[in-house]
Amino acid sequence: MAELPCAEPPPRCSGRFTISTLLAAEEAAGCEGTQLSGSSLCTRTFGYNTVDVVPAYEHYANSRGVGEAGRGRPSLADLHSILKPEPGHHLRVPLPDPQRSNGLPDTEEGAGEPSSAPAPEPVRFGWVKGVMIRCMLNIWGVILYLRLPWITAQAGIGGCLQGMKAAGMGRRPWGCQQGSARCNPSSPAALTWLIILMSVTVTTITGLSISAISTNGKVKSGGTYFLISRSLGPELGGSIGLIFAFANAVAVAMHTVGFAETVRDLLQEHDSLIVDPTNDIRIIGVLTVTVLLGISLAGMEWEAKAQILFFLVILVSFINYLVGTVIPASAEKQAKGFFSYRADIFAQNFVPDWRGPEGSFFGLFSIFFPSATGILAGANISGDLKDPAVAIPKGTLMAIFWTTVSYLVLSATIGACVLRDASGSLNDSVAVGSPGCEGLGCSYGWNFTDCAQQQSCRYGLSNYYQSMSMVSGFGPLITAGIFGATLSSALACLVSAPKVFQCLCKDQLYPLIGFFGKGYGKNSEPIRGYMLTYVIAIGFILIAELNAIAPIISNFFLCSYALINFSCFHASITNSPGWRPSFRYYSKWSALFGATVSVVIMFLLTWWAALIAFGIVVFLLGYVLYKKPDVNWGSSMQASSYNLALSYSVGLSEVDEHIKNYRPQCLVLTGPPNFRPALVDFVGTFTKNLSLMICGHVLMGPRKQKVPEARQASDGHTRWLLKRKIKAFYTNVLAEDLRSGVQMLLQAAGLGKMRPNIVALGYKRDWQAAAPQSLEDYVGILHDAFDFKHGVCLLRLREGLNVSRVPQAHTNPAFGAAEHPDGNGTGSRAAPGTGIDPEQQASTIFQSQQGKKTIDIYWLFDDGGLTLLIPYLLGRKKRWGKCKIRVFVGGQINRMDEERKAIVSLLSKFRLGFHEVHVLPDINQQPRPEHIRRFEELIAPFRLNDGFKDEAAVNELRQGCPWKISDEEAHRHRAKSLRQVRLNEILLDYSRDAALIAITLPIGRKGRCPSSLYMAWLETLSQDLRPPVLLIRGNQENVLTFYCQ
Repeated sequence: MAELPCAEPPPRCSGRFTISTLLAAEEAAGCEGTQLSGSSLCTRTFGYNTVDVVPAYEHYANSRGVGEAGRGRPSLADLHSILKPEPGHHLRVPLPDPQRSNGLPDTEEGAGEPSSAPAPEPVRFGWVKGVMIRCMLNIWGVILYLRLPWITAQAGIGGCLQGMKAAGMGRRPWGCQQGSARCNPSSPAALTWLIILMSVTVTTITGLSISAISTNGKVKSGGTYFLISRSLGPELGGSIGLIFAFANAVAVAMHTVGFAETVRDLLQEHDSLIVDPTNDIRIIGVLTVTVLLGISLAGMEWEAKAQILFFLVILVSFINYLVGTVIPASAEKQAKGFFSYRADIFAQNFVPDWRGPEGSFFGLFSIFFPSATGILAGANISGDLKDPAVAIPKGTLMAIFWTTVSYLVLSATIGACVLRDASGSLNDSVAVGSPGCEGLGCSYGWNFTDCAQQQSCRYGLSNYYQSMSMVSGFGPLITAGIFGATLSSALACLVSAPKVFQCLCKDQLYPLIGFFGKGYGKNSEPIRGYMLTYVIAIGFILIAELNAIAPIISNFFLCSYALINFSCFHASITNSPGWRPSFRYYSKWSALFGATVSVVIMFLLTWWAALIAFGIVVFLLGYVLYKKPDVNWGSSMQASSYNLALSYSVGLSEVDEHIKNYRPQCLVLTGPPNFRPALVDFVGTFTKNLSLMICGHVLMGPRKQKVPEARQASDGHTRWLLKRKIKAFYTNVLAEDLRSGVQMLLQAAGLGKMRPNIVALGYKRDWQAAAPQSLEDYVGILHDAFDFKHGVCLLRLREGLNVSRVPQAHTNPAFGAAEHPDGNGTGSRAAPGTGIDPEQQASTIFQSQQGKKTIDIYWLFDDGGLTLLIPYLLGRKKRWGKCKIRVFVGGQINRMDEERKAIVSLLSKFRLGFHEVHVLPDINQQPRPEHIRRFEELIAPFRLNDGFKDEAAVNELRQGCPWKISDEEAHRHRAKSLRQVRLNEILLDYSRDAALIAITLPIGRKGRCPSSLYMAWLETLSQDLRPPVLLIRGNQENVLTFYCQ
């Protein structure tokens, strides 16, 4: 800890201080005049002066990436390095607010930011008003009033488990006779309650998953889209967000049409149609949705008041129904099958009585299940909640509980009061016990036998959808409840769709939708999103026939449930340290079960709609995967990728290496990769989707200066590689000189079995003019690669590799200040990467189609086969696919055919597909005199001219300049030197128009061949050639085999 001089503490201090008792900067004598990074404070804490600070909320708010310093916290350099005083500079520490002793700001965004005028407070809701009531209203719907009594009549309050099986075959289950309260005592099960509880199980599991996700960090606006996208990433989140917003917009039309149909029916009963039945639905629907839009545009506060009004109306309708069940039935109601609570009616309705094409367990389940949905209404306005982490779990689960209770109570009570079949005619009253009367109604003085046998009864649970209205104490209140249920659901969807869509627009995952992301007012209301939702709803209302689109919308909601559950499961299974939900009552396996069941239900409801929903999700998913948006939300997909990579990397360490699985894993000495794009492109071509590629960069210079630059350079170069679509890693090291830095890379680069086995670098074109020490370092790097048993690939282009146009920005002092910009400096003393623009991408020869040229391989010496393998891998790529590969080998003129057949036979066993083999019989001929003279002139500046003195005298003359060539060394290596001259002549004769020349790299013996002589060999071998030249040398171990094991 960086401690500062401390004066005596004031009397009010007892040696321990908190945030509320921090002293001003003027009291910290040792802090004045220091320059700290960011907004670091220099205060007195724990009895002495220090720049360190105690934990506070502000230090963690709005934190982005790993390792980024929070607001107000000193950096590591502030604590670890020496503080440099600046004259006239004084730190000012803001005095703490005594009213906020807990250190928590009112809003995260406004912490510590001065404001000229206080912004108006946005409207925020608690868990009751914002979530529970909203979810209950969205869950309750017309199915509760119009279909639940009918489902009770079909499935029975209770029945036989065999009844479920028999129901699928369209017959009444054995042991369950109509009018009988008995069931075969095999396995009784409340089928209506089972349908309700099965539906609620899915929604409850989803509610638990929502609770876990919403309590794992601060939840902002965006609702379902925000939860899924921040958990599973933008790919799945974006696709489900778009279709979920659209489904809510169309759901507005569905609920509005449901309300309009009810009003139309009332008008039709009183012969008061406006135009005709179809157009009346359109007129009433358009007017209704316009009024709902006006309520939404008035603000969330007015919308919440309207929802409370609808909630009260529904509650009153429920109370009205329950009161009606205990009121003694009138003769008119008895004729319709209502007799108040009767045990024998309950017993008869306890067993199922399947009727019609929908008379099956799963048929009724598919009808009821949509009435259990709607649990996301509260989460969808997460941005308008006071504390989403508390409101969403509590409100959602309470809404599920109370709506489930209401469904169970309603099915039980109406099943105990109303017969399945009734005629509604007062003339069917008979004396109790009259002959010829069958059925339970006879015991109450009513004969419904004829209509029951002919299945022509108009009333009763099985025939009359308005049974709740008939049972209730005052029928119009049930109609008012239907109005409240439909309008509240329509209003909730009208609010949810723009809220979700606004968050999606702000994330800019899809084009042309950003216009709708703008917010207005203190609540940032998406006015444009409201208008878009209104237009979509009007369009579907005018269709006035939503039976075709309704199943697709239901499947969209189920897709959301499935992905929410999968998000919870996936986040749990990845074991990410960032998954720490404060809501603990969830299970990853129940979440997986909920996701699976949601998908199954999608196909049970409507299989073709499920396929359409999946098709749309996959299409939108593919688009986002293709565009690769630049977002980082810390999704569980990222955690899963890490887990998989870690698991496979560790598992790979247990696998023994085999020649058949050999892959050329390259450490590419690029320096800044954007300086040598041709080298990057060439290596990236044959390693893409095949093997490891690491771009190595040696940073040289003052360590204190380079440490902060290293990470910034790494980020910039990684982005450049990604933009260029090069699948490679970038790594940099800090070193005193280039060679020691490369030695670090050779030893430390890679992980486990994923370690480089080849060093790829560019040819040093300016070796003759460069500083002698840089020449020694360059050749020493090649020796180091061989010492560490790496292969070497050395690439030379006629125009050079370095495309930088600012020499002073990348000059490598190890090579000298006079180094040509096209030299191969792989290090840098400046700060490359601090201003890298990924959009600046230089084109290279390796990015273009190579056409019908040739790849010429000069396999002069056996290095294990690497000289053959790399051209073979190039030939498999599309850009090189049309090139013909030719292999050249040395030989004797009197044995050309034998040697050619031997090489062809060997190549065929390797299965490389190389069929064109040329034997070079003139490889041992003497080169032309003018070329020999040129070589002599090339090495002349590096000659020691010692006159063949003994070794001791030569070493004394060469002291301090080991690159010098003695006369004895020139004579000893003369034959090898002339070989390089002759090879250059052959290359010019045979491969002048090739697309690429691959030739075995000559090796100079370490300590016996001066670096200048070795570079002269490479220069002579590859000079005057137009095609790229690749000099390859393996590590003398096999990389090719013709065996199967």
